[in-house]
Amino acid sequence: MPQIQGLAAHAAGAELLSYKYDPGDLHPDDVEISITHCGICHSDLHLIDNDWGNSQYPFIPGHEIIGTVSAVGSEVRLLQVGQRVGVGWQAGCCGICESCFKGEEQLCSKMQGVCVGRNGGYADAVRVRARFAVPIPEALASENAAPLLCGGITVYSPLRNSGVNPASRVAIVGIGGLGHIAVQFARAFGAEVTAFSTTPEKEAEARALGAHNFVNTREHDALKKLAGNFDVILTTINADLDWNPYIQALRPKGKLMFVGVPPSAITLGVFPLIAGQRSLGGSPIGSPSDLSEMLDVAARHGIKAQTELYPMSQANEAIARLKKNLVRYRAVLTNQ
Repeated sequence: MPQIQGLAAHAAGAELLSYKYDPGDLHPDDVEISITHCGICHSDLHLIDNDWGNSQYPFIPGHEIIGTVSAVGSEVRLLQVGQRVGVGWQAGCCGICESCFKGEEQLCSKMQGVCVGRNGGYADAVRVRARFAVPIPEALASENAAPLLCGGITVYSPLRNSGVNPASRVAIVGIGGLGHIAVQFARAFGAEVTAFSTTPEKEAEARALGAHNFVNTREHDALKKLAGNFDVILTTINADLDWNPYIQALRPKGKLMFVGVPPSAITLGVFPLIAGQRSLGGSPIGSPSDLSEMLDVAARHGIKAQTELYPMSQANEAIARLKKNLVRYRAVLTNQ
């Protein structure tokens, strides 16, 4: 049985080291994928450092995977050897719960992450259940599409599920690894898009990505001037802020949606929520169906992640740059 070669974390916070493992027999509903590209997501960093307390060492990180199918299980019918596919955060689900029956596998209580308790994509190959490997449209280059499989779907889902449309006014908080993709999707939905950033130098780039407006949130009273302005505010940052002005910036029935995770608990005044029938929410990834739809939208609208490419052997160097916030905007490892 051929072994899979990758780079694994062997202890919390440690550098990745060469690692081989035997994947065993191919399950009937699995596919094996020969990996060409794998994005580096901040979630990988959390897993490497065991920030969430669920890492099991050694393990190979990586869950923004693109490659070609190299083997299919006996029950796989929709994928073929040689087909280019992508894999995001999810590798499995129970298949029998209410969420799974609704096609909302990402909400399954037994949802299994690609590199949680198993080995992921910083490797030459990976195995997942076939339903979680989605075909990649021909129009998308692998290096730009890989981050869409986690970062892209993470911002696409809340915009789509919030009903963003040409009548909507949307704000994206943070123009980084998630935010620069969110701006593009919000613009593709036809919304008026406002980029929020603490970095004034990002204004030109935010506008080039599709933002109609730019707000430097370090400016005093910048948010107060926008009271009652937005239908959806999507925050992609991992920072503690006073969220009350963001609630006030919503129109009646507006939504403040979190995909970034502030380190501390959120404190909010409730009356503005009640008076304006506003809401606060969060969003995870999406189902395989959502992933396919998002990739189709990206292909038709020319949406892509801005990436820096690194050979797989330089994963530690790429991770170090990401930790220092030097990557613009997503790092992608390649076996090519």
